[in-house]
Order: sequence, then structure tokens, then C-alpha cells
Amino acid sequence: MKLFLTALLASTATAFTPATSSTASSALTAKVPLSYGLPLIGKEEVFFGENYWDKLTSEWGSADTGTFLRAAEIKHGRSAMLAVTGFAFHKLGLTFDHISPHEYLSVTEGVKFADLAAMSPVDAVHQIPAAGFAQIFMTIAAIEIYELTHSADGIANDERLAPGLQAGGLTGDLGWNPLKINVTDRRRHVEIQNGRAAMFAICAWVSADAIPGSVPIPLPW
Repeated sequence: MKLFLTALLASTATAFTPATSSTASSALTAKVPLSYGLPLIGKEEVFFGENYWDKLTSEWGSADTGTFLRAAEIKHGRSAMLAVTGFAFHKLGLTFDHISPHEYLSVTEGVKFADLAAMSPVDAVHQIPAAGFAQIFMTIAAIEIYELTHSADGIANDERLAPGLQAGGLTGDLGWNPLKINVTDRRRHVEIQNGRAAMFAICAWVSADAIPGSVPIPLPW
């Protein structure tokens, strides 16, 4: 489990890398073209499985379109990796009833951590009170607003249009790297590939959990 968490942290390091310029913030799109697909193999950055995703930038859009699409993919991948981690923790019994000093998720609603741990992950999510979902929404909104209003030089006070609403303004770069991780191109590629794998994994796990037999392949649980 420690190895899994370490790999997850390393693979998502690009989420916290500060952008130094408009060129740097769009480097991910330029260096990782949308036309490539499957995982890295060996020391060199080798990709297999070309497709036609680049039509969105070469024929139907622009380079800024590609920047936005790549940012959206990275964000979905990061969300999926967090979801996979939470799902796995629940299935492995690493739930808050074992590690939290509190007995209740919500005292007013009478929701106990032990009760949630006894359910499947999907059923447990359904038991989160409305106030809990409101907190989740506000946290996500705060992160999105931060990205929309900040540029490489900090918060934008003298611009009529927020940086994130300008062409090529959303890159998925939150400008935060407390661990001072050296984010290389390979690490950026690895994050994208792990995010894609996580999106498939969480879809399969939730489907199998909600509808038994709906996924025709063996899963860890």
C-alpha cells in the first residue's frame, strides 16, 4: 500500500508545478501531442496507438483548443486517481472508523463512520448528507476559481478578462509544489497515462459494485 501511495504521489506531481511563463504553461500540450495514446515503454518516451484526437486542434480547432482539452483530461485523470485511492481504501478496510477520533461523520444526521464502512463504496457515497456534498462542491469551486483568476505572476487584478477565461488560459497547472519535485516531461507523460488508467478503473469498479456481473473481466474485488 505504501508503494502504491508513493507511486500515486509521484505520478501526480505535475499538479503542483508552478508555471513560469505562458510558454511554460502551454508546454504540456506542445510536448505531449493529442495524437498519442498508450503507456510509456523503456527509458525513451515511446507511445503506441495513434488516433485522430489531433483533428480537434489541426482541423476543427487551434493550439489553444488542445491546451484546454489537455487540461480537462489532466483534471479528470487526477479526480479519477483520487477516486481509485478512496475506493481501494474502503475495500481494504482503511476507513475512518479505524483512524478517526470521531465516531460520526454527521452527528445531526446520525451518520457513523462504522455504518459507512459496512457498506459498499457506492452505497456509502449515497449516505453523505447534503451539507457534506455542499462542502465538497465549495472546495472544488475554490480550486477552480483560484485557477481562473491566477496567472504565472499571481492573482490578476488589472485584467478585464480572468486569465483562465482567455484563450489557452486553463492548463491544469495550479502553481503549487511544496515538495519541490523536479517535474520532467516523462513525469508529465506518466501522470497522463496513470490518469487515463484510473478513469477506466473507477468506471469499472463503480459499475461492478453497482451492478454485479456488469464488468466481464476479473477485478481485485
